Amino acid sequence: MSVFGILLLIICCSPAVLLSIDLFYYIVTKKRLLSKLVLDILDFLTMLLLPLLYLIMLDEKRNDCCSESATFSPDHKLTMYIWIMICIANYFYAKYKKKLSSPIIEVASNTLLLGGFLLNIFIALQIEEPLYNAIGCLPIGILFTYQLISNYQKYIETYNEKSIENVGILERWSRKILTSSPFVQYPILLILSSPILIILTCILLLFGQKPDSIVRAFTDTYHHGFSQLDYQCANVECGGHYLCSVAANGDKKIVKPIRYGERHGNKIICNRQLLIANAFEEIIETKLPRLHRIVRRNYNKVGNLIHRYYYIFNNKKLADFIYFLMKPLEWLFLLVIYTVDTNPENRIARQYISSNDKQILQKKLLD
Repeated sequence: MSVFGILLLIICCSPAVLLSIDLFYYIVTKKRLLSKLVLDILDFLTMLLLPLLYLIMLDEKRNDCCSESATFSPDHKLTMYIWIMICIANYFYAKYKKKLSSPIIEVASNTLLLGGFLLNIFIALQIEEPLYNAIGCLPIGILFTYQLISNYQKYIETYNEKSIENVGILERWSRKILTSSPFVQYPILLILSSPILIILTCILLLFGQKPDSIVRAFTDTYHHGFSQLDYQCANVECGGHYLCSVAANGDKKIVKPIRYGERHGNKIICNRQLLIANAFEEIIETKLPRLHRIVRRNYNKVGNLIHRYYYIFNNKKLADFIYFLMKPLEWLFLLVIYTVDTNPENRIARQYISSNDKQILQKKLLD
C-alpha cells in the first residue's frame, strides 16, 4: 500500500479510534476527553457525512450477480432509509437538547437510540466489509452507546423516589424505566419498540412498502450477510450472458433441466437446449475459427445487453418464452451436430462438465 493510501486509511479510521478512547475515558472518569468542538465535528462526520457518502457513492442501486450489489433491496430501500434518518435525527435530538422532555418522550427517544444501535449492528453484518465497518459502523455504534450511557446518568441525577411518587401512573412507570439499570431497562425498551415499528410500518404502506420490508431490505439481496437470493445467480455467467442460459432458468416442466454444469468455475443449470447450443459452438470454433470469432464478437454484444438488464430476464415467464423462441435454432444446431460428428450425443453430453470429469471421460474414450 502506498504512503498516500496509508495516510488516507489512518484519516478514515481516526473517528473510530478517537471515539473509542473517549468512550473508555468517559466510562472510567465520567468526563469527556475530547473537546466539545472536536466531538461536534466527529458527530457531523460520523453520523451524517460517512453514511451519506456510503449510500450515495458506494452502495449500488440494484441487485447484480456479477459486481458489487445493493446493500439493501432496491424494492425496500425506502424503509431502511427512513429508519436510518429517524435514528440519526433522534441521536442529535438526544444529544443537543437543552433540557429533559417529558418522561414518555424520553422513553421513546431511548427506544430509538437502542434501535439505532441494533440497526447499526445488523447493517455491519450485512455489509461484511471489515474496512467499511471500522470506518463507519464502529464509530456510529460508539456514539449510540455513549448517548445511552449519558442519558441514563442524566435521569439518575434528575429523578428520585419522591419525584416518582408524586406523578400519574403513566409518567411514574416512564420514570421507573428511565432510572432502571440497563439490564432491566433495555429489554423493556425492546418490547416498547413494537408500537413504534407498527406505526411507521403502517405509514410506509402508503408509499408502496411491505409490512416485512425492514426484513426484506436485508434478505432480498445478493452476496451480503443476510442475502437470501444468491441462488438466483447460480446460472449467471459473469462477463457474458447467453440466451440459452437465460432460457434454462424457466419453468422446470417446460425447459426440462437435466443436471448442473460448470462454466468458468460457476455452477449453472443445464438443459438439453443449452448443451446442444454449446456443442454447436464447439464445432464452429474447431472447424471454422475465423467465422466463430466474428459470431462470438457480435453475440457477446447481445450477452452484454442481457447482463445489463438481467433483473428483467430473471423472470420465469420470459425465460419460457426465450426457450420456445430458441427452439428452431436448437433444431438447426442439432442437425449440424449430427451431420458433422460421428458421436453427436457424446459431444452434447460432455458440455459444461468439470475439467476433472473431462479428463476421466477422455481416458475412457482412449482405453
